[in-house]
Amino acid sequence: MHTFHIPVMGLAYTIDTPVKVAPFGISSVISIIEDRLIETMRQHYYTVRKEPFHPISTQQPDYRAKRITDYLNLVNRMVQEQLAAIKQMEFKPGTALVQYFEMLPPHHPLKQRYTAMNNTADGPVKQALAASLRHSMQPGNIDVNIMTKVDKDNYDRDGQPIGDGSDAITALRGYANSDLAHSSIIFSAGMNLRLFNYLEKCPQFLPDEDGTFKKKVTVKVSDFRSALVQGKYLAKKGIWVSEFRIESGLNCGGHAFPSDGYLMGPILEEFKQRREELTDSLFTIYNQALKRKGLKTFKYAPRLAVSAQGGIGTAAEDEMLRNYYQLDSTGWGTPFLLVPEATTVDDATLQLLTAAQPKDLVLSHHSPIGMRFFYLNGTTAQAERLRRIAAGSPGSPCSEKHLSFNTEFTAQPICTASAQYQALKIAQLQSLELPAEEYQQRVQEVVDKECLCVGLSNAAALRHNARFVRNRTAVNVCPGPNIVYFNKVLSLREMVDHIYGRANVLANTNRPHVLLKELTLYLDYLEEQLEAPIKATPPAKYYDECCERLRDGILYYRQLHAAGVIPEADFLPGLHAAGERLDAICTTYSINR
Repeated sequence: MHTFHIPVMGLAYTIDTPVKVAPFGISSVISIIEDRLIETMRQHYYTVRKEPFHPISTQQPDYRAKRITDYLNLVNRMVQEQLAAIKQMEFKPGTALVQYFEMLPPHHPLKQRYTAMNNTADGPVKQALAASLRHSMQPGNIDVNIMTKVDKDNYDRDGQPIGDGSDAITALRGYANSDLAHSSIIFSAGMNLRLFNYLEKCPQFLPDEDGTFKKKVTVKVSDFRSALVQGKYLAKKGIWVSEFRIESGLNCGGHAFPSDGYLMGPILEEFKQRREELTDSLFTIYNQALKRKGLKTFKYAPRLAVSAQGGIGTAAEDEMLRNYYQLDSTGWGTPFLLVPEATTVDDATLQLLTAAQPKDLVLSHHSPIGMRFFYLNGTTAQAERLRRIAAGSPGSPCSEKHLSFNTEFTAQPICTASAQYQALKIAQLQSLELPAEEYQQRVQEVVDKECLCVGLSNAAALRHNARFVRNRTAVNVCPGPNIVYFNKVLSLREMVDHIYGRANVLANTNRPHVLLKELTLYLDYLEEQLEAPIKATPPAKYYDECCERLRDGILYYRQLHAAGVIPEADFLPGLHAAGERLDAICTTYSINR
């Protein structure tokens, strides 16, 4: 129904977004890794609906998967019921039925048919058009996300790992067993071989007799090579990737995956030029795998969609990306944090988001996973972390343990944001008798880590007046840099109208073009790496190649501007300034030019 989707955000922020937007035909993504949050949401919605709530205890076999399955079934049922109710409404101003059609993209066939109905006099013809419109209404997709790196092993009472019982695999099983149809599971953060291998055990991802998929696989990637590698691996397992979702490495929310100087524009250009090659190469392998398994093969390749997300902020940017790069969809994430009709954000965090300034958003080291993490300063979780440090007891209680990967001091993995790990690590640093400055820096690196499992979940508990983890109410939030250009709470209609160019809700008229912003973020990141007092060990060749790719990217963008693909008047001056800055960086740090 729409040309955009709402990507997964945090754990709580899109946990029930489909309930709010899918009845209007808008697709969105739920994170399904945090089963305790999902159990909280199950209780909330069963109570709201006045239906019996039957807790799924941690003592039950495969309880994580069962919680996820039941919640997704509940969400699906609510969406279907809401859509059915909307279809029964009259075409009168102010109704959800009218809102459904008025929010559609300008050139959508149903939007045009809706306009034709409004211009038709009352009578049988108008009634027939109205009936046809109601019949054509479809809900948005209820998609789910698994961050593949969040795959902690779980153990039985004897301390033995549970077979096919890791966090990511049980989440996948929970989704596979749900009654969602025409839905996708989205894998992000790279390859997880045991998770991908488990897909072979899930017949739900195989095509029907007519060659359609009820449950699809989407893989979030950073470049073409990643798509080819992951797509081929899954094709060999008899799993078709129905969509590759490309996200900017730095102009994004949450965890950042900066490339070695590869920019979004050139990456999308490669997908555009080699899309047929990608489809054909995956299709050959996929058909061979189906034949080997004794399954029906395809005559033609199933559809392979390509979408992109990260920092999009105007209708012109959205249209340029979709039209020039031939994208099937674009992702709009961060701005929807300011839309309570779409996302679940507590009041205090919502106020913080509306007031966000560039200085408030940092590419932090707060994630226990060890990846860079966009983080908004001023949250209640940050205040809690700083209070614990000041009191001499840094670190958090670790109740959820989803990010428990460190075995530096313990036999079973623990989380680097936990009080247990931080006490052990600081004690070790004290024993090393390091120089004072180095000691303080290394201690700071330890205490910077912050609990995300609870912090990224609590917004839903606060918004719905529910209990997630007893006595823990702190919230952290991870918007992308785009948040500083939006400064007010918006209705769903206002945000959708902004996406399609029917309105403009931007607060900051000096906002740079999405591709120029990403380039600037890469220059910031490059300078930060070069200025670090204790550098990681990228060799000089790394910086040479990174700068060369950035320079190639700037040349590519000049060509797009000259061809009229990016007509904005301020794009070329901004590109020129970025080129001069890159030259200055190369001169200052003696990087080969």
